[in-house]
Amino acid sequence: MTTTHHLAGIERAVAEVERLRDLHPVGNPLPETVGQGTDPTVHLRRLVAIEMQCHAAELVAYGTLTARFHSGAAPGFWLALGRLVQDATPKLREAARALGMTEADWTRWPAERGAYAYNGALSWVAMTGGQAAAALAVHTDMAVYFPGGMAVVRRLREAGADVPQEFTSYYDDPGDDALRELALEVGQEGLDRGDDPEEAVFHARRTEEAIGDIWSTAALSS
Repeated sequence: MTTTHHLAGIERAVAEVERLRDLHPVGNPLPETVGQGTDPTVHLRRLVAIEMQCHAAELVAYGTLTARFHSGAAPGFWLALGRLVQDATPKLREAARALGMTEADWTRWPAERGAYAYNGALSWVAMTGGQAAAALAVHTDMAVYFPGGMAVVRRLREAGADVPQEFTSYYDDPGDDALRELALEVGQEGLDRGDDPEEAVFHARRTEEAIGDIWSTAALSS
């Protein structure tokens, strides 16, 4: 098992991402929006549609990273991420169907740029970032997206909203601690080979801001 001593470099990078999070919080207006007592369906549909398109971008990104970084723990990590997305997609489709959606409903919708910010951030780091940058971006993704989804579900339940069980089951998910730890290991391997920790923090922050765009776009009403 990787020791805390060996993870010192990546842990400093994580601490800097967390410092930026505290200094400049990335908001999530979606829990408040869905808890206002009105029908939340449009917002849930927007979220599902955005994530469906994120899945497509993620699979390409993890394939690219597997081709670029294929030593040490990295290939197993990228492949595990790909499997995670591949296994999640049928469950997301079930949530979409339970919300009355068809495939046409998540083709080029929502149209706002915020719906695609995450895809751009992930594709950018997959194509041009170092291994540490990609791993820290994914670690940040897991650190903020899963709690954000759980916050949405918690608020829906508090509001007594009539929401399909397929949706709440999908988003009421804390994520995989072992996968988060593996992200740190892969990130540290990149730093050990000379990756720039500032680049890693830069891409992680861009990823977190892009996830904020997902929440904000899902919270829109049209």
